[in-house]
Amino acid sequence: MDKPQVLIVMGSDSDVPIMEEVAKVLDQFGIAWEMRIASAHRSPKKAAALASGAAGRGVKVIVAGAGMAAHLAGVIAADTILPVIAVPIPGGALNGLDALYAMVQMPGGIPVATMAIGKAGAKNAGLLAVQIIALGEPALSARLHGYKEAMAEEVEAKDRALQQRSPVA
Repeated sequence: MDKPQVLIVMGSDSDVPIMEEVAKVLDQFGIAWEMRIASAHRSPKKAAALASGAAGRGVKVIVAGAGMAAHLAGVIAADTILPVIAVPIPGGALNGLDALYAMVQMPGGIPVATMAIGKAGAKNAGLLAVQIIALGEPALSARLHGYKEAMAEEVEAKDRALQQRSPVA
């Protein structure tokens, strides 16, 4: 198995259905990943060890998902110089809004790229990880261009189908 280039970390096993969206995107682009559970509050030493040891294992990007108080991405970012992408997990009394605020309001000096709440945010986190890795890999960059072109072609096909159904004014 290839060394993971992306470390996917989440605070709880209940976060797996959301964070699997990150893995799906990485699989689509052939990027090796590792998925782990570590809590900023219940296992802070494990979270710090995962963060501080990631670069030495060949990881290039870390994606951290958490809900509610959502300090995982910040704890991870404090212990690494790798890019950290945060995914707010929906749930709790505020359905993920609290997680979003906790992730996006990081203090100066501890950057965390924060995505949207839920599965769309997880998918975008995967794509952002691919874009970061593609900066040093021309073949991967070309695949990303192809991905975006395919999205545009899909929209055009849907528009053509709609125009064939719509009456002409």
